[in-house]
Amino acid sequence: MKNFLVKLGLILFVVVLIRPVSANVSLVVLGDSLSAGYGMSQKESWVGILQQRWQQTYPSITLVNASISGDTTQGALNRLNGVIKTHQPDAVFVELGGNDGLRGFTPMAIKSNLLQIIERLQEEGIKVAVSQVRIPPNYGRRYSDMFADIFPDVTASTDTLLIPFFMEQIAVKPELMQNDGIHPNREAQDDIADIMEPHLLELIGKG
Repeated sequence: MKNFLVKLGLILFVVVLIRPVSANVSLVVLGDSLSAGYGMSQKESWVGILQQRWQQTYPSITLVNASISGDTTQGALNRLNGVIKTHQPDAVFVELGGNDGLRGFTPMAIKSNLLQIIERLQEEGIKVAVSQVRIPPNYGRRYSDMFADIFPDVTASTDTLLIPFFMEQIAVKPELMQNDGIHPNREAQDDIADIMEPHLLELIGKG
């Protein structure tokens, strides 16, 4: 009887230790300047705003901003193993492709890089969501359409979540844009956080 109680006590102790750990979720945002907070501190970016917000509302979620201004799909692919090793995420939101499009990279190359990113994450059992991305129409209707089609194509073929492009709600309001007409300003970050929050919570099963 004594041995049984000792074993039961050890089991309960282990369960108590494991429960809080298993409830924690790590979510990484893998993006470019739109998520890195171009022209402002990372704390002021929409990801930084969600980090601060979730410390109160969802303390079990660790939100990591692994976005780099100017990054491309190839650049993100090159550093992906390091991101996985460093942050060991349960889920990753991929917001990439804009810089590829602005530099005129071929849709085939962009699609290939995104597929490799998604498949590498899925190999590790990591949940993935991908942002739709669009580029200005002055790059030509044919290229812009081919570019926009990349994102639903890769998410459909990999069974991943496609999230609407948050800039579509921001870029139409000049007061929310920086002078370059490409990047959202500080005033836009709260709006983007509000747009993105339900999608990211859905990704990690908190929605």
